[in-house]
Formats: sequence, C-alpha cells, structure tokens
Amino acid sequence: MKNPYIAHPAIITNIRQETAETKTYTLEFTKQKRGLVFIPGQFNMISLLGFGEGPFSITSSPLRKEIFEHTIRLVGSLTGQINRLNVGDIVGIRGPYGSGWPVGLAKNKDLLIIAGGVGLAPLRGLIDMAIEQRNGFGEVEIMYGSRKPENLIFTSDYDNWRSAPNIRLFLTVDEVPKGIEWPYGQGVVTNLLKFSKINPANALAFICGPEIMMRFIVRSLLIREFAEKNIFVSMERRMECGMAKCGRCMIGPKYVCTDGPVFSYPEVKALPHNLLAASL
Repeated sequence: MKNPYIAHPAIITNIRQETAETKTYTLEFTKQKRGLVFIPGQFNMISLLGFGEGPFSITSSPLRKEIFEHTIRLVGSLTGQINRLNVGDIVGIRGPYGSGWPVGLAKNKDLLIIAGGVGLAPLRGLIDMAIEQRNGFGEVEIMYGSRKPENLIFTSDYDNWRSAPNIRLFLTVDEVPKGIEWPYGQGVVTNLLKFSKINPANALAFICGPEIMMRFIVRSLLIREFAEKNIFVSMERRMECGMAKCGRCMIGPKYVCTDGPVFSYPEVKALPHNLLAASL
C-alpha cells in the first residue's frame, strides 16, 4: 500500500501575483509521470520541510493534465514561507483530498457560481472547466464580491470568462476607495442576485466564502425557489489534516476534510451549531 503520509515533490513553474497578499502558484510533479487527477473543489496538503504543511484548494481546471495550481493568501507562518518561494523551488504535495463540486450533476444544467473574497479560489477550476467543455453545461453566471477592488483575485481571467458564450460575470465590492474608478456594483454580493436570469428549476448553485455570506446567499436562493438539494457550499476554511485524523474539522458527525469540503445544503442544514441556518 502507498503511504498516504508521504508528500510528493512538485516544482513551481510559474507564480502570478493576484493581490498584495495573494499569489497563484503553478506546479508540476518532479517524479510522477502523470499529472494530478482531481475534481474541482478538492484540495491538496502542501508542505515545506521545517515549516509544516497546510490544506489549500486546487484552483486550476482538472482538464489541464500536466500542471495544477494553488492560490495562496499570506496569513501565517507557513503561508509566509510559501510567499518567499520562487520559480524552481520545490514543495511537497499530498492529495487530492475531500469531495469536489458535483460536476456529474451539473452536466447540461445552468450554473450559478457565487463567491466572496478568496472563496473564488475553489470555484475557479469549475469555471474554467465549464468554459473548456462549453457544450456540456448550460448558462453560467458568476457573482463575485470582495472588500475592495484591490482584493479581487483572478482579475486577469475576467476577460476570458466574459468572452465565453452564455457566461455572465458580475462584480461587487464593499468599499470603493476615493479616486478609484469602479464601474461595477457596490455592496454585499447578495445584491447581485437581482441581476440573475437563471431559472432555478434547471440550475445548480455553488457557493464559497465566509459562512455569514453563504448563510444569506442560501436564504436568498431559497426565496427565489432554488431547491435545497440543488444548493452546494464549500466549507474549505475548516480543513485541517485532510485525512480525518486530527479531528479539528469535525462538525457533529462530519469531517470537513473527508466528507467535504463541498456539501449539499441539506447536509449542512442537518449539522449542529446552525452553521448556515437560513430559515425563512
């Protein structure tokens, strides 16, 4: 049996600055001949010798066989060390882990993709997959909000998303600094739902962001007659070891790292602590 605790070396082949504190790293394995096989929404454990490891969502399309990407924000000691890495440096990779977005259920369906802040990271691979396999999905609406314009990630992807047929991108920020020209929305991402043209009867909703944001988004979708079973959320912020061994991500009977991080709303609704309670 392969030892699941062994990390496989991967080399950084490109680094793209997203924001002042966030970078996207393109990687490929140095010893494995095959690339990473994964489902959008899954995550890897990334390790640096002497500094530890942490869980990070995979942000590239699974159709890109040779490389994979991670978008990482500087928030602590491990991410601080990763932030210092350069092209050509090596990291350890374990994974992929967890459940992904239900791509099979999404075939020939309309997709409503809603994200807040770095919550767009685990959804980017799904967006790119829907573009690359455009005939396999219906209409796609992407609604993305952040605190300020400079906090938006993947800005270099927006033109590509907009140019794809039947894909609409809506942006909003909480605050527009003085002197900045901002031609899009201002306010919480929930405000963008009024622009949606998607029919809930033939659509799936995929949501990732702060839990308070997801709670209000779910409530708004239920008001718009989305079926609970067609709403999916990612609890990726709660991931830990990736193997349900440490217990830190446990919520009631569920381990976020193995049962999730992607859950249907009925699954989350049944969990204790009323994490995403959206009673009408």
